[in-house]
Amino acid sequence: MVKRNAFYAQSGGVTAVINASASGLIETARAHSDQIGKVYAGRNGIIGALTEDLIDTTAETAADISRLRHTPAGAFGSCRYKLKSVDSHRAQYERLIEVFRAHDIGYFFYNGGGDSADTCLKVSQLSEAMGYPIVAVHVPKTVDNDLPLTDCCPGFGSVAKYVAVSMREAGFDVASMAKTSTKVFVLEVMGRHAGWITAACGLAAEAEGEAPQLLLFPEIAFDAEAFLARVKTCVERHGYCAIGVSEGLQSADGKFLAEAGSVDAFGHAQLGGVGPTIAQLIKERHGYKYHWAVADYLQRAARHIASRTDVEQAVAVGRAAVELALAGNNAVMASIVRLADKPYRWEVGSVPLKSVANVEKKMPREFITADGFGITEACRSYLSPLIEGEDYPPYRAGLPDYVRLKNVAVDKKLPSYAL
Repeated sequence: MVKRNAFYAQSGGVTAVINASASGLIETARAHSDQIGKVYAGRNGIIGALTEDLIDTTAETAADISRLRHTPAGAFGSCRYKLKSVDSHRAQYERLIEVFRAHDIGYFFYNGGGDSADTCLKVSQLSEAMGYPIVAVHVPKTVDNDLPLTDCCPGFGSVAKYVAVSMREAGFDVASMAKTSTKVFVLEVMGRHAGWITAACGLAAEAEGEAPQLLLFPEIAFDAEAFLARVKTCVERHGYCAIGVSEGLQSADGKFLAEAGSVDAFGHAQLGGVGPTIAQLIKERHGYKYHWAVADYLQRAARHIASRTDVEQAVAVGRAAVELALAGNNAVMASIVRLADKPYRWEVGSVPLKSVANVEKKMPREFITADGFGITEACRSYLSPLIEGEDYPPYRAGLPDYVRLKNVAVDKKLPSYAL
């Protein structure tokens, strides 16, 4: 086998454990130095490939690559940039080939969610469509947990743990104040079309009446009257009401309750503000004093309370991506395969990218209670193992001690390129 270099990049919204995948991938590539030369990271995702803005990861020490396991966000920068089809934007793919050829890149590893899987699939097709030999493997990542054909998505378990812990702690707070003060707390979490993170909030409640008493999923059309009646009943019965709500909550006509009217680089509607919308609705109808919070970046950046299961799976898919590529697997995604619930056992597998790209896995109806406001025991059995265990980062001076890489740029060999 001819030794060639590898390209690795991070794409889409970052997570608490995407760097753990990077760590596993780079360490495994270094262990196969007889087959893989250098690992070049794309600065800001696929944009780094198009603009020939590459980072030489060989400039990083083994210790710092290992420390990525404990560091949140994207160490090499991420992006929201979706490649168009080869037919309509051939020049873009010709540019990728120029960069790959100039730096002898024969392996392409893209770490991201559904749109990133689509990008990886398109790159994998370069060999056939444009005569350039490259092996492309997708490394799964998404806090939304909405990739198909994998038991779960690295990044989700840690977000799930964060929102469940936050809901439990906030629930204790509200219960303490409810007699004379706040009676309603609303936590808005991520989830455009899939309610997995909202469901994870439900893990905080282990008995009837514990927070959260109500959950609002994007899979269930929002019925304001039914919801407001349940809030009133909950406050009268328990003294307060804690609610977890997805940013993607929709009305019966399919419209987002919190659509801002703009779109992101992937063409998705910009969302935000459903938490205060729900809280104000309750205030107007029932007059209850409320507080609301938007977890936003905090939920996906919270490496200090990451799930050990999630970290281990993130590292594992990074390692597996290299092993799959070296075995000649092209256009595949490393996946998590659940072997058992109790005790939770899993292994890494692989699935074809053509079955993953642009496919969204939503919450199955049997995971949501009949009334649409809670999670079932089947859902709890699925979710619980994913938040198990702690993997605390090292601390220094009272704060997490995260690594900042040198990110040394590779010398450019080609003319500049405008996106």
